[in-house]
Amino acid sequence: MLVSTLKPKEEILGYLRDGERIFVVACGGCAEVCEAGGEKALEELRSTLETSGHPVVGGKAFPFLCNKALVGIGLSRVSGKVEEADAVLVAACGVGVQAVAAVLEKPVFPASNTLTYGAFQGIWPSEERCARCGECILAYTGGICPLTVCPKGLLHGPCGGSYQGECEVEKGRPCGWQRIYDRLAKIGRLDLFVRFKPPKDRQKELDVPLSRRKSIFWALEYTEEEE
Repeated sequence: MLVSTLKPKEEILGYLRDGERIFVVACGGCAEVCEAGGEKALEELRSTLETSGHPVVGGKAFPFLCNKALVGIGLSRVSGKVEEADAVLVAACGVGVQAVAAVLEKPVFPASNTLTYGAFQGIWPSEERCARCGECILAYTGGICPLTVCPKGLLHGPCGGSYQGECEVEKGRPCGWQRIYDRLAKIGRLDLFVRFKPPKDRQKELDVPLSRRKSIFWALEYTEEEE
C-alpha cells in the first residue's frame, strides 16, 4: 500500500490561478484507506476550493488511479465536466497524479504527499512511478516526476549533459526535464518551470527509523512486530 496524506490547504491553493474552475479526482484505493482519497477527501477538497473562490465543476472518485489506460476510460465517462475545468486536482499517490496527467491536456495538480512504503507502485501500475518523497512537486512539473524520469533526480532543470532531448546517462532515453518542459509548454504553464523547489527533507523518505534497525535481523523483526 502507498501511504499518502492530504497537503495543507495553503499549498494546494498556491498552485491555482484566481477563479480557476476545478475538477476533482480522488483514488478509492490506497489513498482512501489513508483517509486521503475516496468520497471523504473529494468532499473535503470541494469545500476547501469553493470557500476559497474556486468553482468546482465536478468530481469523481475512482476505485484506483494507478493505471493510465483505465484512468483514461474512467475520465472519458465524465469528459464533459472535465472539459469545463481549467485544471484538475487529484487526491492520490504520485502514481495516480501522473496517470491522470498522462491522459489529459490541461494542468493536473496533486492534493496529496506520498510517503515511503517499500517498492509498491499501485494496484495495477503502468510506467508511471512515484519516489514517495513526502513532498510532491508534480504541481510544478506538469504531472511528471523529476525524481523518477531523471536518473540524476534533478529538481531544477536538465543537466549539462543532455543533448537534443536525450539523456546522457542512458542513451536513447528522453531527457526527463525536456519532457517536463514540453508538457508545461503544451498546457500553457511555463511559469511553473521557473518556480524554486527547495531541497527535499529526506527524513520523510525513511520507512523504518534507525531506532528500529538495531540488529542484523531488523527487517524480520520489524515485519513480525507489524503483524
